[in-house]
Amino acid sequence: MVSTNNLKNGMTVKIDGKLWKIDYFQHVKPGKGGAFVRTKIKSVPDGKTVERTFRAGEELEQAVVTRTELQYLYQDGEQYVFMDTDTYEQTFVPPDVVGEAMLWTKESDIIELTFHEGEVIDFQLPANVELEITQTEPGMAGNTVSGATKPATLETGAEVQVPLFLNIGETIKVDTRSGEYISRA
Repeated sequence: MVSTNNLKNGMTVKIDGKLWKIDYFQHVKPGKGGAFVRTKIKSVPDGKTVERTFRAGEELEQAVVTRTELQYLYQDGEQYVFMDTDTYEQTFVPPDVVGEAMLWTKESDIIELTFHEGEVIDFQLPANVELEITQTEPGMAGNTVSGATKPATLETGAEVQVPLFLNIGETIKVDTRSGEYISRA
């Protein structure tokens, strides 16, 4: 059990039998009445975010989770296969857990997975990744118009908008949270 006075961002708790990840919390002590804790929590299985208020000092059940870095190997049918590089144990992850994250993941990337009771519940990507452009219109020298972009397909199949001067075979840095081009790598 954990008190609402000791909550931390990223902590996973069980509320009404469901897993929730704390995205944000704020202790509030009004001039009149008792103190309370205002939180934004995200449902672990489906990613739904809700705001919830707890009394100060209220006890919540803390979920025991383990975070492990695993190497992405390949896709096997619908599932994605990851391997622990120390024990060589393989883990199969269903597509509903990883969601859109696989657009930014290539084979042999090291990814942090969160486990609860032996099942993968969360998938953490790095803030940005370097990927190669596999398809785009040819760039021309002198095409440096500010803000002008064109679509480009990356080695993972993701499509992003890139500046006009980039060509096939170049490696770029992409923000995994927004899916936007950052710079050349």
